[in-house]
Amino acid sequence: MENLVRSSAQQPTDNPGALLDIAEVRAAAERISGQVVRTPTLYSRTLSAITGANIWLKFENLQFTAAYKERGALNALLQLDEERRSRGVIAASAGNHAQGLSYHGTRLGVPVTIVMPKTTPTVKIMQTESNGGKVVLEGETFDEAYAYARSMEKQLGLTFVHPFDDPQVAAGQGTVALEMLEDAPEIDMLAVPIGGGGLLTGMGTAARALKPDIGLIGVQAQLYPSMYDKLKHADLPCGGDTLAEGIAVKEPGAFTSAVLAQLVDDIVLVDEAALETAVALLLQIEKIVVEGAGAAGLAAVMRNRALFEGRNVGIVLTGGNIDTRLLANVLLRDLARSGRLGRLRIVLQDRPGALFHVVEEFNRYQVNILEVWHQRIFTSLPAKGLTAEIECEARDREQIDLLVAALRAKGYDVVQIELG
Repeated sequence: MENLVRSSAQQPTDNPGALLDIAEVRAAAERISGQVVRTPTLYSRTLSAITGANIWLKFENLQFTAAYKERGALNALLQLDEERRSRGVIAASAGNHAQGLSYHGTRLGVPVTIVMPKTTPTVKIMQTESNGGKVVLEGETFDEAYAYARSMEKQLGLTFVHPFDDPQVAAGQGTVALEMLEDAPEIDMLAVPIGGGGLLTGMGTAARALKPDIGLIGVQAQLYPSMYDKLKHADLPCGGDTLAEGIAVKEPGAFTSAVLAQLVDDIVLVDEAALETAVALLLQIEKIVVEGAGAAGLAAVMRNRALFEGRNVGIVLTGGNIDTRLLANVLLRDLARSGRLGRLRIVLQDRPGALFHVVEEFNRYQVNILEVWHQRIFTSLPAKGLTAEIECEARDREQIDLLVAALRAKGYDVVQIELG
């Protein structure tokens, strides 16, 4: 395996760096048992055939709040004494941690305050409030919301529950690995998304103790390579609009990065196209809705075939909270990449029957027309020229390619508009 993060001198132990050990993860499992869903770990025959690896999926998107974050939040809540329970807890989050903490805090009678940036989408605010959390909007960025939450913690005597940089939270997340390896002991490699690092810190600690030779691969969005930069001493830019918003973390945890420096074998980066393809594949093949971060593990296996090929790979589908409109866009873009949707820009002469003759070719090659746009004014063509953009649907890329070749053979100037 190339580009290892963990040095050969750092041998796997039951207690890496004395920062977290499997005993704490096992204690967390007993503590939260019966209060979170013990989600299934299932073998995917089709994804295995596609990737060349034996793929096992852990369906954490089936938790009540549709994400694994419940585990760590609940483990932290259950260790509060009565005084801290009565005062309440606070967190800064606009995602799954907010919902998991709100849900279990309310269920246990612990007041929960969540500070979110003012820019947080209304749907996330409503979801958190529906789970019992009190939402405070402050600041334009997450950093500003986080700073305000820490100030409220001190002013009101609340307990701050960090979304990832906390041993109790990480221990709770580690219970995912205990269940996976119990249900599928043949797993010999894990591909785990990294944002702040809490999930892989907990899972890696448990997995390495149970199977010292297991491969541990962290996965980050290419736009947010914060842990990659920290552990590999790189300086890749960090920021942008990623589909994997659940792992879009600019500054990884101090605690988690210290543990992962001793645990992780490698960190790979996945681009936006790979994330989109993975989300679409999981819906098409497994009939399951997964958010961008939740599909990162599969995206990594697909983009790094040589690293995973022939291995028994465990992938955590970490969450299923994706906006329905965004999901629709992802699915349509995947159809376009696969060649089943196309958009052709065709130069025509502005005369009767010009479009009709083009449409005849679509009919001849059985390509279905979805939308047609004419452009006469805002074009560099002569006044008697026009462009037509035609969005179409075919059974595969070859069918559209044959249509384009036929149109060009008849003298038409045709451009296929491709996705970036």
